[in-house]
Amino acid sequence: MALTVLSVAYPFAPVSPDTAGGAEQVLSMLDRALVAAGHRSIVVACQGSVTAGRLIPVPRVVGGFDDTVRTQAEQRHRSVIAAALARWHVDVVHMHGIDFHSYLPPPGPAVLATLHLPIDWYPAEALHMQRRDVWLNCVSSSQHAEAGSLPNLLPPIENGVDVDLYVRNPVRRDFALMLGRICPERGIHLAIEAAKRAGIPLLICGDVYPYSTHRRYFREEVLPRLDGLRRYLGPVGLARKRRLLASARCVLMPSLVTEASSLVAREAAAAGTAVIAFRQGTLVDTVEHGRTGFLVDDVDGMVAAIRSVAEISRKTCREVAQRRFCVERMVDQYFSVYERLARMHAPVAQGAA
Repeated sequence: MALTVLSVAYPFAPVSPDTAGGAEQVLSMLDRALVAAGHRSIVVACQGSVTAGRLIPVPRVVGGFDDTVRTQAEQRHRSVIAAALARWHVDVVHMHGIDFHSYLPPPGPAVLATLHLPIDWYPAEALHMQRRDVWLNCVSSSQHAEAGSLPNLLPPIENGVDVDLYVRNPVRRDFALMLGRICPERGIHLAIEAAKRAGIPLLICGDVYPYSTHRRYFREEVLPRLDGLRRYLGPVGLARKRRLLASARCVLMPSLVTEASSLVAREAAAAGTAVIAFRQGTLVDTVEHGRTGFLVDDVDGMVAAIRSVAEISRKTCREVAQRRFCVERMVDQYFSVYERLARMHAPVAQGAA
């Protein structure tokens, strides 16, 4: 079944293989897979995005975000989505942003909204809308359980990673690593404290998005704690991320929120690197305690785990990643959902009985 899928990204984050955001990475992987399989992929995303299919770019926001900027971005998304639906026959609209309900198209093709973030971050109007053509899916079993009996909730599809992309036998170096957006809920200040107490260098990689809370957190809680051994490298592309993951002693994830999923933990396993994480959400299911890393409750536990990380086998981490986190499984599941929704919501041909 040949498909046309219109993927809609969060208005403020570019989509590419180099992006830091999990939602944007998943969208990028699905876009590439659709094109490779001979389907049509159309992507609505901000300027600077790199896609395999047809990109419909919208202006990228620079400077700070406020309600006016957000409203303007949502209006642009609505307009661009409407133009795309008028131009092409679209089988499924796949929405990835936390604010997807703000630029939802009128009833027509099936809409799949993937909930990449904690359930309680979404407003009630996004989760409980009374539309038969809008379907939701979670990205982990723990998030799905938290979602309960939301209308039109499909089985979860766990995020995957391209295990073969990651270096298998690099030279291991003595540093800890943090990857991801720079924001309070990531607990970066706690990772810095743990690394200092464990006497290990820490490299922090990721974007500081122009939210006032993110910038203030970086300025007030992260920068003052940095020193010659604990450093902020800024955003890194895919190639550098792969090298860092493969050569790090461990990856630290002191998340302060209930994680819906974590591509970083899965990428680390693919690179053969242990993850030391707080017991939050799906991290409990992703990190196999004592086999692919350690689950801890606080900074004291993280310090102890850093000192014990040599116990973790690189080979075991990669075997777990190949068995549990491969991108092919994720792609096959999404393609099955696309086909099912396309058939369910296909327009009835004129003259049909």
